[in-house]
Amino acid sequence: MTRAAFVYILASGRNGTLYIGAATNLTKRVWDHKQGVGSKFTSKYRVKKLVYLEPHETIQDAVHRERQIKKWKRDWKIKLIEQQNPDWRDLYDEIV
Repeated sequence: MTRAAFVYILASGRNGTLYIGAATNLTKRVWDHKQGVGSKFTSKYRVKKLVYLEPHETIQDAVHRERQIKKWKRDWKIKLIEQQNPDWRDLYDEIV
């Protein structure tokens, strides 16, 4: 089963500023964020560490899930990250 899209969370550091996005080309999108061209928000707050990713069948599914997570309380988002990535390591090297 091939995954066509992802929801991802970037962080400035452990328990730092969070950014939630959806993308079909996760590697390129995260690379853009790391280069400071992914978004004004991530560039301004230096949010470049990929700490969470969630595969989805379609971009529509990913965007729907992204919108759900964005509405969550901050502590729920942190719990979601820590269930998958308790050490808050940068997952970028694992996807390239």
